[in-house]
Amino acid sequence: MNLFDSLTLPNGSTLPNRIAKAAMEENMADTDHAPSEPLLRLYEAWADGGSGLLISGNVMVDRRAMTGPGGVVLEDEQQLARFQRWARIGRAKGAQFWLQINHPGRQMQANLGQPTWAPSAVPLELGNLSKRFATPQAMTEAMIEDVIERFARTARLAEQAGFTGVEVHAAHGYLLNQFLSPLTNQRSDQWGGSLENRARLLLEIVKAVRGVVSPGFAVAVKLNSADFQRGGFSADDAQQVVRLLNELDVDLVELSGGSYEAPAMQGQTRDGRTLAREAYFLEFAREIRAVAHMPIMVTGGIRRAPIAQDVLASGIEMVGIGTALAIEPNLPRDWQLGLGSAPQLPPITWKNKVLASLANMAVVKYQLHKLSQGRDSQPGVSPLWALLTQQVKDIFRTRQYRRWMTQRAAGRDQNVSTSPS
Repeated sequence: MNLFDSLTLPNGSTLPNRIAKAAMEENMADTDHAPSEPLLRLYEAWADGGSGLLISGNVMVDRRAMTGPGGVVLEDEQQLARFQRWARIGRAKGAQFWLQINHPGRQMQANLGQPTWAPSAVPLELGNLSKRFATPQAMTEAMIEDVIERFARTARLAEQAGFTGVEVHAAHGYLLNQFLSPLTNQRSDQWGGSLENRARLLLEIVKAVRGVVSPGFAVAVKLNSADFQRGGFSADDAQQVVRLLNELDVDLVELSGGSYEAPAMQGQTRDGRTLAREAYFLEFAREIRAVAHMPIMVTGGIRRAPIAQDVLASGIEMVGIGTALAIEPNLPRDWQLGLGSAPQLPPITWKNKVLASLANMAVVKYQLHKLSQGRDSQPGVSPLWALLTQQVKDIFRTRQYRRWMTQRAAGRDQNVSTSPS
């Protein structure tokens, strides 16, 4: 296989090449939490860059449940025209464009002012930063059914807007990953206990999504190859979940790893060799490839064409690239021209691993902000400066979000009070 060979998915649609712009959390919504002008410019740059597949950052299925301030929400038709424009821009040069749809569960900061839900009332363990996250409320059966309906509704709206697929986010410690992990899912009902029960929510969501979209619309799943926490979701668990997904109409599984508590998606895994340093989860992906019926995509650290080609040579069908495309959006075109581009951020070696993880995310977002302004990225930015800048933006966006939620609540109350009896 070659990086620039096309790939036909199980649904019959085709990706023009094997390079995907993987999801990164942009936090660039407008005041209505729809796609903003800077976000549209950012995706125009990626569309021009030559990736065969663009996967959006988190698109939330519930405005009350946000992975961060400034997040995009798609739960009704109010801002559908903005999403239609976003889809047109992303698909303008021939790429497929999928929305990554998500619910944070307990990984939602308390200062957003909303109650937090999870499979069980297990708080995050982040040392001194734990207080930024509330202990979640264990979800009722009605809450679980509502989440299933919301994922399906967002997927239906995504197709209506012109996107070519959705990716259901079941990785990185968010809600569906919380159900999969025995550390965070301590339920004794049909949604907890055995792996089959812990995977039930993911499977029900995939079935619900597939039930409301057309056969040619892609339905993908992002899954942790492992959580990298003792007693958590393991590589063996991941293989078994993929076997369960084999029975459904899933067009691709993307493999990543980690969570807020163990951010493996930002660093090295088991092996110090070059291939392992630049393709963090490839070893796990090879194991899962052996049992999967659908194409597999591996994401995490890939930044050089020879490494990407090695990933394909190992039998993996798609290469997901995040940070390198935040630095150089034209990377696929460079590789196709034979250029040796290998964009990289300087490593952050702070002793506090949680702060280092936050700084790494802030440095990536700094690059996205530059690209959204039509400017060159700045990979050498000070991590401390990027983190401080991001914190200030988050304060502003958090206030903006809380005002928006208050206005939405006031509008709902007004509609109730004026409705005929």
